[in-house]
Amino acid sequence: MPDTNVLDVKNLSVSYSTPRGDLKALRNVSMAIGQKKIVGIVGESGCGKSTLISAIIRLMANNATVHSGEILFHNSNLLDFKEREMRALRGIDISMVFQDPMQTHNPVLTIGQQMIDIQYRDKLSKSKKRQRAAEMLSLVGIPDAQARLNQYPYEFSGGMRQRIAIAMALMAKPDLLIADEPTTALDATLEVQIIKRLEELQEEIGCSILFISHHLGVIAELCDEVVVMYAGEVVEQGSVRDVFHSPAHPYTAALLKCDPGHIKEKTRNLPTIPGEIPDLVDVPAGCIFQDRCSRKVPQCQVKRPLFEAVNEQHSVACHLNNKNADDSDHKEARG
Repeated sequence: MPDTNVLDVKNLSVSYSTPRGDLKALRNVSMAIGQKKIVGIVGESGCGKSTLISAIIRLMANNATVHSGEILFHNSNLLDFKEREMRALRGIDISMVFQDPMQTHNPVLTIGQQMIDIQYRDKLSKSKKRQRAAEMLSLVGIPDAQARLNQYPYEFSGGMRQRIAIAMALMAKPDLLIADEPTTALDATLEVQIIKRLEELQEEIGCSILFISHHLGVIAELCDEVVVMYAGEVVEQGSVRDVFHSPAHPYTAALLKCDPGHIKEKTRNLPTIPGEIPDLVDVPAGCIFQDRCSRKVPQCQVKRPLFEAVNEQHSVACHLNNKNADDSDHKEARG
């Protein structure tokens, strides 16, 4: 029996009501996460990553509206779930690790009490729940786990608190773990440790992971596939090797050039992408990246590019890859 996707987002469009009008935060976003796969999402701030996560776990702001699309979790559309059904799903089948480890835990309860409390659905004795909590702390590399269950969050470093957050998220052995920039607040050494631990746990538990990060190096190290988002749209997706070694969208190429790991010579000025993200209340016609693109062709101003395959594992929404694009446009872009 072939593997099915754990999560399959299809043509999802979400907007926020504002005094200026509807801000179109997501427009026809599609992506999938296979069994035991790690998929990374990258893009500048404002690209729609947080809105996508909020829509998946159904914890959106009051002014958010889902206009179209499906969010299929094991082939069931989460958008059709009642709130009671979503509460039963969160923390058991879908877990989440948030960005800031210093804001994740209750400061007035011990770590042990918090790890016991989140097992409220399980019909186990308190001693069994405590033992299970200690085992999870050991798995994420917290030494002397039994004794440290009695400590409060402030008695742990930022890196340890993030490990504890990962332990709590994985305690129920979820099918899907959403990690929202879990290493952003950590230094480089701790970041490497957290990524390594996450890889080991994912292999052991067998869950799928949706990993959101600004750090391209982390995505390259951890993920099997990558989704590149810009201004509420998916502009490129594919295997990490294909997207990082042969970026097909000018935005992806520009992001890679801005990564400090790609800078070969000393420089006073770090590379940037000129311009700003377009106004999503009044979304321009044509390609969403056209105003910032150095390779744009006439079609970009009037026609939205189709999302087409570069190869079996790599797709892009760009007129430079569009098989139906006019040859003269391609020549102008290459020239």
